[in-house]
Amino acid sequence: MIVEPAPAKINLALHVRRRRPDGYHDIETLFAFCRDGDVVTVEAAERNRFTITGPFADLLSPPSAGGGAWSGNLVTDAADAFAACFAIDQPHAITLDKRLPIASGIGGGSADAAATLRALARLHGVASDDDRLIAIAIKLGADIPACLRSETVSGTGRGDVLVAIDGLPGMPVLLVNPGVAVSTAAVFRAWDGIDRGAISGGALLYRARAGRNDLAGPARALAPAIDAVLAMLEAAPGVSIARMSGSGATCFALFDDVAARDAAAARAAARDWWYLASSLV
Repeated sequence: MIVEPAPAKINLALHVRRRRPDGYHDIETLFAFCRDGDVVTVEAAERNRFTITGPFADLLSPPSAGGGAWSGNLVTDAADAFAACFAIDQPHAITLDKRLPIASGIGGGSADAAATLRALARLHGVASDDDRLIAIAIKLGADIPACLRSETVSGTGRGDVLVAIDGLPGMPVLLVNPGVAVSTAAVFRAWDGIDRGAISGGALLYRARAGRNDLAGPARALAPAIDAVLAMLEAAPGVSIARMSGSGATCFALFDDVAARDAAAARAAARDWWYLASSLV
């Protein structure tokens, strides 16, 4: 049995530069990853079986009870692509422990698919840096190559052209979601099309603070509850930067220390918001 973490992703900055002819957008982003997130478990089995557990299991198909159908999820898409690429005829039982909210801008589905690829590679003796894994990830989704690496990187192109950069390991981070799901496609459709410029150079935290999230405006228009989350995080003592991640609705804040992060987490809990108190890898 292979147990593989699927850590939450945050975009420290996300600049949308232009819409591409293929329907995607050219972006510049700074990816960072938390120590916590979903968990994927993979083992050999007599037949393919996919089960979802965890607090957000009911929002996905198949239902968590009993071992559901093998279809309709990025996890099974990743497993099928892996089997086809590496000529694997061994069925697998895969369990997704779904701890992150759905459609929330923190890479949940992408992280799950990437974790599935890493787990299958470990199970079948495939090197973690095998170019074929990267090729599968690129085909499955724009964020999946970054999630496959799960380390601090800058992303250009669709977000899948990656360069490793020095991160902020151990920095306390708080993720907060007001309990709303936001459609990534709807947010991108609402983007005003204005190129506001590139991400600056320098140290990561400087680049993040000098940057922005170009999808925050459209997401906040679609989900006004984001405003209250950002206001709470921005006003929190000890916060270094607060911003919406991805296409929303989850927001994050980086803190100077754990005590400040946990105090903000208590305020999120008091408002019955989903939150995750973690640290960066």
